[in-house]
Amino acid sequence: MAAQKVVLVTGGMGGLGETISTKMADAGYKVVVTYSPGNTKHAEWVADMKKRGYDIMAVPCDVADYDSCTKAVAEVQAKAGAVDVLVNNAGITRDTTFKKMDKVNWDAVIRTNLDSLFNMTKQVADGMVERGWGRILNISSVNGSKGAFGQTNYSAAKAGVHGFTKALALEVAKKGVTVNTISPGYIGTKMVTAIPKEVLDTKILPQIPVGRLGKPEEVAGLVIYLASEEAAFLTGANIAINGGQHMQ
Repeated sequence: MAAQKVVLVTGGMGGLGETISTKMADAGYKVVVTYSPGNTKHAEWVADMKKRGYDIMAVPCDVADYDSCTKAVAEVQAKAGAVDVLVNNAGITRDTTFKKMDKVNWDAVIRTNLDSLFNMTKQVADGMVERGWGRILNISSVNGSKGAFGQTNYSAAKAGVHGFTKALALEVAKKGVTVNTISPGYIGTKMVTAIPKEVLDTKILPQIPVGRLGKPEEVAGLVIYLASEEAAFLTGANIAINGGQHMQ
């Protein structure tokens, strides 16, 4: 019997990350998530997952800090084993028009949403290459492809995610390692469903041809496919999952 593959999901406790984590566990993976060192509810989350039947390991990690990522992945490798699948999912928003945006909110988003890819991937890529198998999945956004009012920082970072994906995919393609980008549109996470109903109904849903928000499970299903053996010929791709809101 093949050894259980280890998946590491950054930002795996919130919104989309939680669904990716539980669905990966359902698919037979050994799941590890990172959480922000300032998150005081991590133990509560792990306990709640246990009640739901999920034995998910959690490690503190500031994805914007290289040394924190080095320490976190070392802990994962010591306790769970080598990382076979990395899902770079952690991200933040600090929305405001460019006129009002300050350097603090620019830097925060670039560091968390883009620098984190280097910080995390650097810890696992060489090991994947040496073992001849690996999957690196980078969560971007529809707004990295089409832009969004008030999101110069976020759109820039999320566009950068796919540039990173394409370049790294070329470097590791012959070593059994694939690197892909997933660009969700508006997904029904707590963050999105907290948007006032009037704004959802009049501003957001009319932009989506399928006429609804996406489901976190639909994005998780795509993650599971890209992490599979069947996806070995798919690399350097940006897969848009946005209900037809933006077609590339």
